[in-house]
Amino acid sequence: MFKIRLKYAIADIDGTLYEVGTRVSHSNEEDDPPEKLPHSSCEEASEAQKAQRQRFTESRAYADAAMAHPQLCLLYQTRAARENRDPHRVAMSDYLLGINLLEKK
Repeated sequence: MFKIRLKYAIADIDGTLYEVGTRVSHSNEEDDPPEKLPHSSCEEASEAQKAQRQRFTESRAYADAAMAHPQLCLLYQTRAARENRDPHRVAMSDYLLGINLLEKK
């Protein structure tokens, strides 16, 4: 019977049964700090991002109101079934495209 030793393929295996990880020791290398990404959550949002977030919040409110309206709910349910989508998301998409059926009612 042959025994294969994976000495160089896996440097060290440590952890418990639920937390197994690999660790490779680099004694001569220093840990570099991670670079800050431009879309990091620590940075302040731009005006365009704030405007888009506001539009998205308004679209969620529109979708909630449309789902509470019996006729619009039926309309979005049939359209969502035809497009194989969620009715609430179809209503949000409509609002973001500029279609507001609650104004006309």
